[in-house]
Amino acid sequence: MRVKLAVTGGKGGTGKSTVATNLAVLIARERKLVLADLDVEAPNDHILLRAGLENEEPVKIMLPFIDYRKCTRCGACAEVCDTGALVLTRDKTPYIIPRLCSGCRACYFVCPEKAIIEGQRIIGYTYHTRVSMKTGSFDLVTGVLREGEEHTPPVVLAARRRASKLAEDVVIVDTSAGTASHVAIALEGAKLAIAVTEPTPLGLHDLEAILRILDELGIEAWIAINKWGIASSEKIINRITEIARDYHAEIKAKIPYSRDIVDAYVKGTPIVEADPSHKVSMIFESLAREVIEVI
Repeated sequence: MRVKLAVTGGKGGTGKSTVATNLAVLIARERKLVLADLDVEAPNDHILLRAGLENEEPVKIMLPFIDYRKCTRCGACAEVCDTGALVLTRDKTPYIIPRLCSGCRACYFVCPEKAIIEGQRIIGYTYHTRVSMKTGSFDLVTGVLREGEEHTPPVVLAARRRASKLAEDVVIVDTSAGTASHVAIALEGAKLAIAVTEPTPLGLHDLEAILRILDELGIEAWIAINKWGIASSEKIINRITEIARDYHAEIKAKIPYSRDIVDAYVKGTPIVEADPSHKVSMIFESLAREVIEVI
């Protein structure tokens, strides 16, 4: 039975990928694991793991073309387009802006003259790489949005599906920051989510936002506080506890700020591999053990 664990967080730069990659290395020692990097606008798990992007598959969406011989300039296609990809000129001739098109096909179905022709365009890619560590190996699936593209959900969904097809036991998804629709797509089906935050005012604001989403989705939430110790404000520390209580989330890890984590990050070796006896590695080990027990 496949079990899905999500590593997420409202704010960027809190260390989601650091948590996801270190947990992946540890859990893969005991379980067959797939790590899915669904932060398609800025995927970096492969960098932290010093892994290449291999086995490329394009992600395509529908791109409409107009047969102007059939078009009666009724304007129905522009009316139904909710992304502004179909606009009308002064004489009501429809014009397509490909970059804005989400590929929803609404224009195709609404056109009474069947003047919309289905084409395709590539908006991103997914990759599958086998990652080998000293203590084990696992599969890494990476979604990458093409530069200049704006529609992330299709790429997130394609990468999620590819990871699911590969998975035999455990899937860890590393989501992007924020609470947009593509984050909800990445979280869908997760049994447990670890919300990574930092003890700063912005970190607290975005932690509450992502916990609200997890609560609405019915996903059990744990909290990992990264860079613990950088804030001396007792008010911030108390507020984290309050937010956790309000959303029935458990604070499972307090990861101290450490230059050693940064050094391991730069070298492309997770700290649990680079220095298993480090105090931060011990925290990750304890967190991974708790995850294994519930999944």
